[in-house]
Amino acid sequence: MIYKYLKLHITYAYLHSFAAKSKWADIGWRNIVDWKSVNFDWNRARAFLVAAEEGSLSAAAKALGMAQSTLGRQVAALEDELSVTLFERVGKGLELTESGLELLHHVKAMGEAAGQFSLKASGHSTSLEGKVCITVTPTIAVYFLGPILKKLKLAEPGITIELVSTNDTSDLKRREADIAIRNFRPPQPDLIAKRLPDTHAYLYIQKKYLEEFGPIQSASDLKKFNFIGFQENSRYIMGLQELGIDTTGFNFVFTSNDHLAHWEMVKSGLGVGINLEKLCSKDTSVTRVPFCPKPFVAENWLVTHKELKTNLKIRKVFDFLATELSSAFT
Repeated sequence: MIYKYLKLHITYAYLHSFAAKSKWADIGWRNIVDWKSVNFDWNRARAFLVAAEEGSLSAAAKALGMAQSTLGRQVAALEDELSVTLFERVGKGLELTESGLELLHHVKAMGEAAGQFSLKASGHSTSLEGKVCITVTPTIAVYFLGPILKKLKLAEPGITIELVSTNDTSDLKRREADIAIRNFRPPQPDLIAKRLPDTHAYLYIQKKYLEEFGPIQSASDLKKFNFIGFQENSRYIMGLQELGIDTTGFNFVFTSNDHLAHWEMVKSGLGVGINLEKLCSKDTSVTRVPFCPKPFVAENWLVTHKELKTNLKIRKVFDFLATELSSAFT
């Protein structure tokens, strides 16, 4: 990990930033640094930072990809190094002490410096070998990316892909991923975003389930069918209402935060659900629900960090995905 080598670089960047904003900028900031006093281990400071942000040792260890016992030893060693108590153990969680809260402000600045250092270093890479991490929703990961990634591997055999399939939004600025495929334009100005073609979705129902309960002759007939929703259902219901479908009395008897599970429940005849028209047009087990004349329109954006756009392998994957997904979505 690049953090292993960042102690002096991070401290340099942090102190330089401090000095540039203070009176020391006029007299030469290097004269105020006593390098012999900078004697803590950055890996231990990073363990403290992540533990504070995650709220427990187990969550922090998972975020850093290390054993909980190792992370706990790093935090304890930092406390010994600094001769302060950073945390109080409260049940299974952690609570910052007054000293820990005060020091957290400074170690956050160091973490940001570490991230910027890593991004700058990555941005100057000219190699077409190595790993690129892509984060994407499970639906796109399963139904679209397989053939695209196979084609990419044939074109660039030196590039390996780590695919993170999740509905959560990964933080590109913190290097949780290199490239993201999202359904919204990122608000951060330092992210590069390319608009891809929109995708359209409709309501679908298993044909046997429709035959069992009779035809749908009006929008009100939808109330006699079960609906499959999501754990966060308000946006889905709002979308139905915007299409002129009154959801009062709808039976959302099955919910899931996984759209793949949602769709399998539709195909099994458990209820009415939603999916992309592109994926359902060839599925003979389902049919589109009448009285939903307009589609649900989903935006699609390809996103990366502006520093990573100068990295050759990131740029290669980004441009490749832009071309292939544009074709796949239309």
